[in-house]
Amino acid sequence: MAFFAALDTTVKYVSVFVPIVTTLWMRYVFQTLISAGMLMPSRGRAIWHLKKPGLVFLRGALMTISSGLAYVSLSLMAVAEFSAIMMLTPMALALVSAKALKEHVSWPLWLLLAGALAGALMVVQPGYNTLAWATLFPVLLIVLNVAYQLLTAHLAPDVEAGTMHFYSGLFSMLLVSLAIPWGWQWPPSWEIWALLLLLSLFSTVGHYMMILAYGLAGPATLSPFLYFQLAFATLCGWLVFSHAPNAWAWLGMGLIAVCGIASTRLPGPRSRLPVETEPQV
Repeated sequence: MAFFAALDTTVKYVSVFVPIVTTLWMRYVFQTLISAGMLMPSRGRAIWHLKKPGLVFLRGALMTISSGLAYVSLSLMAVAEFSAIMMLTPMALALVSAKALKEHVSWPLWLLLAGALAGALMVVQPGYNTLAWATLFPVLLIVLNVAYQLLTAHLAPDVEAGTMHFYSGLFSMLLVSLAIPWGWQWPPSWEIWALLLLLSLFSTVGHYMMILAYGLAGPATLSPFLYFQLAFATLCGWLVFSHAPNAWAWLGMGLIAVCGIASTRLPGPRSRLPVETEPQV
């Protein structure tokens, strides 16, 4: 979650200098190269043997579309405000997990999820200056993000984490490459090049850690941890853009942290998804 908050903050900063297509393409190129560099020495030709390629491609497509929507949202909204709206994702994820994946979600966990959502609203503090139409992008992103995380949980027991990450980045790079003729712009300075490389690193590490997590636990178990991204996002926005949180925002972040930590003390939901030990890269 810390890496994802740093990713969002960097994306918002570079969006002033380069278009979305450039940012996405550079991100997935670096992600593919980094993943290949990690896997090739130990896996060799075995990396080309992929289970469930159709679902892995679908995961890459969901990641690409979600990234595009996130970049558009961040260009219009503050990092903390965007992250607060995205905190609806754990609620949606827990609900879908309970219904579709037959996971048992206890009522104390529901109360903690609701408390974290209340904390997110304290951070957002909807008012007259909120861009109401801009919130449609992160709301749509919530739907895609739930599908993306459920698909990751479904693939994690069968597809090795590094292989899944490599192919998702490769498929995403190929998809974004189709838009290069209409949206490419060279980064204007070496500083922007460095930031593009940095956000690619944030993305690669964050998504790889998420794959490892879903190899160990179900979505309803992991969803409370998503709330910690809001605290990191608010801190990054404060440090980089001087978006200083007010008293209500600090109270909301505290409520989110308390609910998130308390949820980790509850017995984990029962999932029908197979669970395996941490994949090796």
